[in-house]
Amino acid sequence: MRVFFILLTCCITSFAQQEKVSVLVNQAGYNLGESKRFVCVGAKDGAKFKIINTATNQAVFEGEILNQEGWFTRFNPVSKDEFRVEVEGVGTSVPFWIADHLLEKIASKLGYQFFIDVRGSEDPINANLPKVYGGGPSRDGGAYGLETIFECLQYASNPALYDRWKTDFGDKNVPDLIELILWHAEFAYAHVAYQGPVGTRHGSLGYEGQPRMQYDYWNLLDQLSVVCAAYHDFLKPYLPREKYLKYRQVCNEKWMAYDRHKVVRYWTYSNKWVDAGFQEFNEMGNAYGQSVFSNLFMYLCEKNEPSGKPQQYLKWAQESATDIIQNWDFNNPRHMWWIRNAEHITPQALAYFLLIAPEHAPKGTKEKLSAWATHMHQKTNNFWKYRVHSETEWAHPKTKELGGAPALGGSMFAVAHLLNDTRLRDLGWAQVDFVFGVNPVGAHLSNKSKERLDIGGYWEGVEHGWPAAHPNGYGMLGKVRGTLDGSPLDKDFQKTKTATTGGNESQDLIGKDAYATEGWCVSNRGWQATLTFSTLGSQYVKILNRDGKELKQAKAGETVILELKAALNMDWNLAEKGQVLLSINSKSVSAIEVIETGENTGIFRASYTIPAASRSLQVSYGTMGFTKKAEVIVR
Repeated sequence: MRVFFILLTCCITSFAQQEKVSVLVNQAGYNLGESKRFVCVGAKDGAKFKIINTATNQAVFEGEILNQEGWFTRFNPVSKDEFRVEVEGVGTSVPFWIADHLLEKIASKLGYQFFIDVRGSEDPINANLPKVYGGGPSRDGGAYGLETIFECLQYASNPALYDRWKTDFGDKNVPDLIELILWHAEFAYAHVAYQGPVGTRHGSLGYEGQPRMQYDYWNLLDQLSVVCAAYHDFLKPYLPREKYLKYRQVCNEKWMAYDRHKVVRYWTYSNKWVDAGFQEFNEMGNAYGQSVFSNLFMYLCEKNEPSGKPQQYLKWAQESATDIIQNWDFNNPRHMWWIRNAEHITPQALAYFLLIAPEHAPKGTKEKLSAWATHMHQKTNNFWKYRVHSETEWAHPKTKELGGAPALGGSMFAVAHLLNDTRLRDLGWAQVDFVFGVNPVGAHLSNKSKERLDIGGYWEGVEHGWPAAHPNGYGMLGKVRGTLDGSPLDKDFQKTKTATTGGNESQDLIGKDAYATEGWCVSNRGWQATLTFSTLGSQYVKILNRDGKELKQAKAGETVILELKAALNMDWNLAEKGQVLLSINSKSVSAIEVIETGENTGIFRASYTIPAASRSLQVSYGTMGFTKKAEVIVR
């Protein structure tokens, strides 16, 4: 492996010395307090670089290139200005920001707006399923999309943010993301027994030797399961109990009949060249780890019902997790990159077990994730920080790799949080940088079309979008906000021409050979997961005294400060608001409004006087495994 990368690096370096060299940065910018890096292909070790404030034209940071990378993680300015990188004797980058939760600021809304736009019908009940390829809720997708799972987790990770946005649907009293979740729940319930007729392009569904299914209806229960869990955490004000009970009932009744209780193997037959035949796992409905997620959701649901059966779902979740621990083979491509857009499910599902029920996770859960982390460190040991396929291949030579970097960041964030592995978290941010232009094509993975710009469907601060697009295929995603369109293929890493990012000429050069697939709901699901799990390492709640010291004990009648740091700083010119949940003696009391301490601080606070007869005070933010908590004992 090491020899391969040395040879590959030499090839790229020798060419880059003859051609114009790019200074490739995350075109939008970087989060404060997180990893920051750029790539300068062909630059020699020791080459000097500077970070320049574009407003003052003054150098504010200096460093040296090593292994064609420049690192400036230590540079954390509190500024609204843009910056650029200048490499001595080479050139300059496009401008970028460095700001509090910048990724979440520019990408959170687009993360779910994609799933609003890509719905096959505005009517979840009377959708004309044969007109939607795969018969699923999203165009060019089937029920295997699992959109609802990641929509619920996205909300749970940062609820005060998503409560702000209420403009995409008709009811202005309900957050858009909540309405989207409810829409998907209605779709799933209405079509849970639907079986066709839906045409197929690339294969059929069902076990080998059994009648083929026309429609992947099984997975609609997975989407209902997360809604049943979320009902008890945050959907109760919006979802009538009688509807919730119908959802719960159909899950309980059909769970085993639809094989939701176990890891599903050899279920999809494909005649597509890239994955012909029966595959052990793939992106089409039988992702490895999917059953861990869905059984844990039903476990969370059933715990809250007097007649519930949480233990049976917990047992199934444990059996599914044990399957992963015992059989997940990092060197088997059919468990990893071969299943493309579904690959992210496996580590995230196993990590989720430790997030919501660590005391019940099977023995070896954390160790398996640690082994996966080691594998990722090994496979990303290159200046792109890209997870390579093998010793002879960077990426797939022919087909989309959107299941790679956009989703891999989320897996790294989740596992890094559990293992306290800062290097793995840094690698997660490198995957985000890859999406935003630190890649061999030097472009964001989404085409920056006029149609998307006109509807506010593109990321702020990105100069160069993916140079090619396929907007009018089965999904008709040309006018869908936040669509990803392409990713570098193997040839782009090893090609003899290095694309640059400056001027029209360079963009024409990129456009001649960059590959674009049709954007797809399952690809964007993985990106949504990255946006969600990124918050695990950057949000907190604290209880402070008037001097700002964190408390573990307090007195009844004492006034304390409730402090929240979360991805809520969307407007750098406004002191914004959020909410935390307050409990007294472990019983929920109310939501408390917290206000940003000033413009662009990213810290939210409120004063609270502890009432008499209190024994403890708890403050929390987030739900469903993403909860951040602080507690004081009251004397």
